[in-house]
Amino acid sequence: MTEVTTLPFTSDWVSPPGDTIADILEEKDWTQVEFAERLQNTTKFVSQLINGKAPITEDTAVRLARVLGSTEKFWLNREADYRAQLAQIEEKTRLESWVHWLEQLPVKELMNQGQITKRRLDSKNKPSVVKDMLSFFGVSSPEGWSTFYVGKEVAYRRTKEEQSDLGAITSWLRIGELEAEKRDCPHYHKGTFQKAVKEMRRFTMLPPAEFLPKIQQLCLESGVVFVLVPSIPRAHVSGVARWLNPHKALIQLSLYGKSNDRFWFTFFHEVAHILLHGKDAIFLDEWSKGVDVPSLQEEEANQWAKEFLIPCKYNSELAPLRSKEKVKVFADRLGIHPGIVVGRLQHDRIIDHTWMNELKETVEPAG
Repeated sequence: MTEVTTLPFTSDWVSPPGDTIADILEEKDWTQVEFAERLQNTTKFVSQLINGKAPITEDTAVRLARVLGSTEKFWLNREADYRAQLAQIEEKTRLESWVHWLEQLPVKELMNQGQITKRRLDSKNKPSVVKDMLSFFGVSSPEGWSTFYVGKEVAYRRTKEEQSDLGAITSWLRIGELEAEKRDCPHYHKGTFQKAVKEMRRFTMLPPAEFLPKIQQLCLESGVVFVLVPSIPRAHVSGVARWLNPHKALIQLSLYGKSNDRFWFTFFHEVAHILLHGKDAIFLDEWSKGVDVPSLQEEEANQWAKEFLIPCKYNSELAPLRSKEKVKVFADRLGIHPGIVVGRLQHDRIIDHTWMNELKETVEPAG
């Protein structure tokens, strides 16, 4: 049975400090007029104090302690507890009014990935789920999410129009942000990153369990965070390149497709965005089966990754690669994994997409 969390009971009423004051006045058989005289304040103020409309300040707490007994701390704590209870009730009301926001978000998927607490999505729990989602995004309201995350839509550079579910996209991006926040790195240095990228090309020959931590470390030393975040349905995103601030870049992959040819092309495609393009746009990329009108920046990133893995001077040697043995020899000469060569042959339609797939490897995050 799946374990779920339910909301604790909270009352819809609160007791103001004035209730305690009224009880003491009744015990002492004092009128509000007499109490006001002893307190050296107006009857209007006393009435407001008893009704919870006037807060207990430090000065009022001193006077209450002298006139009614107890301590200043007692009266200040009584006031603080009352205001906190009021705030909780107001918060509950706000959260209840925002439950419709959940319809825009991949709540169940985020629960399954452990990003927010798993709960039943019933009317009782939905306000708490709203609170979890606000904390997840680091915003104070759905309007804050709309302004900060959806408002960035103008900065998104998408490779497919079907990437239209902003709730899924922003959730996937946010997971990457949270992962990146955990990792300290020096300021980005282009020269260091370029040198690291050249070294990373050799890692294509290694199994995923070996190359993933290596490229993460080299990226980090260059001021670039590289994270793997499981895909979220309807986000349709395989990778993203973006700048978290002027000194820290992020490459985030979803392992969409999972084969190593797709992984390496997508990774170096995002590398190209970091090296070639500005720091303002957020490049959202899908493993494309054909984009009608790719942007100039996407064309540049595609060409850079393509050339980086298999330089154009070898193009004439691709067509004759009709056997696994020839592919392996060619890949070994270029110092790349044969699965990458197979992916290129399939992409260029030199061979059918069902051919030689056994030369590819599956890429899965460690653990």
